[in-house]
Amino acid sequence: MRLYIAGKAPNSVKAIANLEAICRRYLKDGYKLEIVDVCEHPRRALADGVVVTPSLAKLSPAPASNVIGNLSDTGSVLAALGLHAGAME
Repeated sequence: MRLYIAGKAPNSVKAIANLEAICRRYLKDGYKLEIVDVCEHPRRALADGVVVTPSLAKLSPAPASNVIGNLSDTGSVLAALGLHAGAME
């Protein structure tokens, strides 16, 4: 996974916290997360086609998917990751 954020913007801070909580609860240690600050690496963001932050990109396994926003909707994040909350409980 790759999370694109915009520095310490409130939604970016929330997205990091929300994603960390989701990963702790549902993924345990079975994930790899890269956080890209588009303020520090604007060319990287543009090369990756990111125009909105925060934005989470699931890169593998295929199919790739994206979630935009502060990641407060756990169900949407899990669906983008190919997981379902009910099955994970």
